[in-house]
Amino acid sequence: MQLLISNIRQLVTVRSGGKPFKAGREMRDIGVLENASVLIENGVITWIGNASDFMNTLQPDADTLDGSSYVALPGFVDAHTHALFGGSRENEFALRSEGKTYQDIAAQGGGILSTVNATRAATKRELKKATSKRLDAMMKHGTTTVEIKSGYGLSEESEIKMLEAITELADEHLISIRSTFLGAHALPPEFKDRRAEYIDLLCNRMMPYVAKRRLAQFCDVFCEVGYFSVEESRKILEQARTHGLALKLHADEFNSIGGTTLAAQLQVASVDHLEHISEDSIAGLRRGKTVAVLLPGVSFFLRNPYAPARKLIDAGVPVAIASDFNPGSCMSFSMPLMMTIACTQMSVTPEEAITASTLNGAAAMGVSDQVGSIEVGKRADIVLYDIPHYRYLAYHFGTNLAAKIIKNGTILEFP
Repeated sequence: MQLLISNIRQLVTVRSGGKPFKAGREMRDIGVLENASVLIENGVITWIGNASDFMNTLQPDADTLDGSSYVALPGFVDAHTHALFGGSRENEFALRSEGKTYQDIAAQGGGILSTVNATRAATKRELKKATSKRLDAMMKHGTTTVEIKSGYGLSEESEIKMLEAITELADEHLISIRSTFLGAHALPPEFKDRRAEYIDLLCNRMMPYVAKRRLAQFCDVFCEVGYFSVEESRKILEQARTHGLALKLHADEFNSIGGTTLAAQLQVASVDHLEHISEDSIAGLRRGKTVAVLLPGVSFFLRNPYAPARKLIDAGVPVAIASDFNPGSCMSFSMPLMMTIACTQMSVTPEEAITASTLNGAAAMGVSDQVGSIEVGKRADIVLYDIPHYRYLAYHFGTNLAAKIIKNGTILEFP
């Protein structure tokens, strides 16, 4: 099947030139074409160019779409979410409005462990049903590829339940999903005084099972004071690598304890958060291929410091932006909103924000050879916005500007 999108007002390609990501000033080069056309065949982009240059032969049953009133961008790639969970935490939101910190609430039995209790109590069917609705909403807002972590089970049974649900959703839902095993999200209450036993359970029982059944592509660890130390994180990640899992790391969210240095040493796919990253750690990332995934919505929602996006980009570190959609620290999956916050609070340009939310997000998930830019040979995940200019997307915040979602070359219809 063919689909021709013709006469697009502005086509933002975020062309990669065969590179897995963009860094430094390259992040501003988003490859804008005016009055452009895109030909899609069997879900793959086969031609891009000025509308006047189109000479390809269309099949009799080809679909056509007039793009003259639209700005086209690659579908957003949200490289860090906890989208599968039970319950909600609006009560904690109220507590924070009264001055309680995220750490205060966690120390009183809230935080991650609150969601753990709700997720353990939910059935797999209930988790899938709730998450599927969230994924529908994500797609309506322009996200076509998403990473989903476990980490709200923190027991062998519940972590596997979560990962099975994520894997089944990846097979059943239109959105593209990559799965991450985050059993090292926090210490379960039943292991409060048995840290070594829980880490042993992660490394020697849960991880081999997850890898053998291909329930996840990545392994992640929350490396932070009160959660997992640098050495504990190293042990877990090195074990994950022996089982064929790619690596990610939560680091430097509340304290700089050496997590980003560990990420650089292990050359993980992405290191995420970085609100308290040190100058030395920035220098360490500059010499590698690890993507720095920044989460503007978390700092906004928790009233915490923002990651130094400007320093990271200027240092030549590949930077991605993700939502960290979760019930405790960012109850939003809107990637355009994350772009707005990055531009207004983190000194990121609109062009850098687009690259960070598409191509570089795909690199953080190991799929930038397939998605994240509009280029010949890549999957046709394209979003059309009814806006006058691509910069309008981050400028006009708080509303959904996506007009048409094209996934794998198919124009989606939402109720």
